[in-house]
This record gives sequence, structure tokens and C-alpha cells, in this order.
Amino acid sequence: MTRNFWVWLHRWAGLAMAGFLVIVGLTGSLLAFWLELNHWLTPEMYPGERPGIALDAATLAHRAEAIVPGARTTTVYLGYPGSVMIGMEPREGAAPLDFDYIHLDPIDGRERGRASWSGLPKAKNDIMPFVYALHMHLAISGVGDWILGVVALVWTLDCFVGFYLTFPTPTDRARKGFLARWRPAWLVKWRGSAYRVNFDLHRACGLWLWAMLLIFAWSSVYMDLNSVYTRVTQLVLDYEKPIRGHGDHGRPAPSGREPMSWEEAQATGESLMAAEAGKRGLTIERVLALYLSRGLGGWEYRVRSSADIGDRYGSTSVYFDAFDGQLAGVKIPTGERSGMTVTTWLIQLHTANLFSMPYKVFVCILGLVIAILSGTGVYIWSRKRRARRRHAAEAAVPGALAQESLR
Repeated sequence: MTRNFWVWLHRWAGLAMAGFLVIVGLTGSLLAFWLELNHWLTPEMYPGERPGIALDAATLAHRAEAIVPGARTTTVYLGYPGSVMIGMEPREGAAPLDFDYIHLDPIDGRERGRASWSGLPKAKNDIMPFVYALHMHLAISGVGDWILGVVALVWTLDCFVGFYLTFPTPTDRARKGFLARWRPAWLVKWRGSAYRVNFDLHRACGLWLWAMLLIFAWSSVYMDLNSVYTRVTQLVLDYEKPIRGHGDHGRPAPSGREPMSWEEAQATGESLMAAEAGKRGLTIERVLALYLSRGLGGWEYRVRSSADIGDRYGSTSVYFDAFDGQLAGVKIPTGERSGMTVTTWLIQLHTANLFSMPYKVFVCILGLVIAILSGTGVYIWSRKRRARRRHAAEAAVPGALAQESLR
């Protein structure tokens, strides 16, 4: 294939992705400081840690249901300092809820606020969840995931195309070596025309940040087009998605049966996690979450363990049947399967959960660079398009005059 084909492919792939990458770049810059911005916007919901003995997940699940009698708890997330996030859904026959999550104080269980993670923000509590929804699925769950998944896959492939196009054009007359001819691609001629500066910025930023752009593109495929990520990763690494419950086995949940209680699920999760950690020589640092998936008929009990690498949070999990408590799957972030270890590093890098504040700042800037790269790409295309039209118009004039003289 000729170089012109790859130029054409890079141009149209970039134009197709530009609007989406501007959205995810800008929202990603904000999400790098998720906790800090939430604390600034809603300090009553994200107050930070305070001394005291925290309530367990089961107690907090029931406390939320007592506060909202028409709802039932689906998730209890304990990972935020000073705030527990409880996911809720309406009970059968009850009116729809006007929120998705209620926040409780982990010490005394009192309500700290409510937030909706779907639709446009109705209050300041909803602002950062809306930013998150825009970033993850364009605030259109389902369709948005698929769109951004395709964009992420095209972005991943285009990273290699763009890298190739920075190489110097081969020429028989070139006396300089490859590296000497490639060097200008890494630089920006700030004294050039507006077009030249935009072109150099587009090319040089893409080169200097190429590895990180590829990491963010491919990790986005994991988040939004997981089936493709799984198949590709399994071709080169030892990777297997954890089985979460009845639904992952292809078996429907037993009809007419209710999942085990929150107390039973908590005890089962603790027991299974302790057994799995003992087998692997892991240290459990803190409990993070207890999730119920009624659709899959399974529970997830999540902790932060010595297998986790991030600054905060964690993803060491056991999955078990929601009805009989049988172990369905285990997720160990690092150290066992090469594919899972690589995936964990990708996600922690993407979510700015490594290397403390300096890396958060870097991810924030990278989000802005992604938006700028998209903008400069559109500008370059626009200038070239205008130039082509002008040249075509100028070429048409002599032809028209020549035909006129023949009449």
C-alpha cells in the first residue's frame, strides 16, 4: 500500500474520531482529579476521613433501605474516604427513583446526599457523575459504550498509522541518515505560519506522547469494547475474564428465589476471600465493596490486597453464587496471569491511580493534549481542503478561457 493510502486513512479516521476524542480528552482531564473535584463541589458528600469505627457493608445496606423504604440496595462501595456510596433500585411495584446512589457516613450511617448518574445533572451532586458518564459512554448507556468502543479501537490502530507517517519520505537523493531526517518530526517551528505550527504540534505531540496515547486508546477498548479486548489479549497473553455468577455460566437464576441476605453474603465473601488469600499468600488491606448482580445471580466481594498496585482502591475480588454461595470466580490483579497483570497496569495508568499527584497532573495535561491533537488535525485538514479547492478553481480558469477562444 502506498503512503498516500495511509495519509488518506489517517485523515478520515482522525476526522471521524475528532469530536469524540475532544469529549473524552476534556472529561478525562477532569476525572484525573475525581475525588478532589467531588470534595470541592460537594464537601457534604465527600468530606474526607474522620476517626471512628466504620459500619460494615451489610449494616450500611440496611440503613440505606430504611432511609428509602421503596428501594433496595444493589451495591455498597466503601472506597471513598469518609463517604459510602450505596447503589439502589426501586422495589417491584414501587415508583422510580430520582437518584441512583445515596451516600452515607461510614461511622454513624446518616445520609450525606444523593446523586444521579444518568441524564443531565439536576444538582451539583450530579455534575461529576455526569462528567464520568460522558467520558465512559457519552451519557448514553449501551449505544454510547458501543460508539466509544469503536472509536477506541480505531484510535488504537490509528496510533500505528500516525507513527508510520512521521517517518521521513524515502528519497534516492537523501544523503542524511534516517534519524537525522526523522529529527524534524519531533520539533515545532514556533516562528512558522499558523498552519506550520499546527502541523508541527500535531506531529511532535503525537510522537513524544505516542506510548501513552496507545496505552489510553487500548485501555479504552477494554472499558467499552471488552469482548474485542479479551479476544486480542488472549492471543498473546494468559488472560481470562472472571466468572461472576449464574449468568456467566449461561444458567438463569432460580425463579422465585431471593438472593442470600447481605449478612450472609458478607460472611460468605469474607470466608472465600480469606481462603483465596491464604492459598496465594496475599495480605488483605481493607474491604472495598459488596455488589449484588441480580441479573447474573452473583455477588462480588472486593478488597484491596497486596496484589493491587494503585495508590487507592483495589480490584482483588471473589465472585460467588447469589443463592448457594459457591465460588464462581476469583480476580487477582497481578502476579498470576500475565494478561490480568498487564490489564491492571493499563487500567491504573488510565485512571491516574499510580505515582501520586505528579502523574495525576500528567494525565490531566494528556487529556488536554488529546483534545488539542484532534483540533489541530481538523485544522490541518481544513487548510489543505481550502488549498485544493483554490488550486482546482485556478486550474479551471485557463481551461475555460481556452474553450472560449475556440468558439
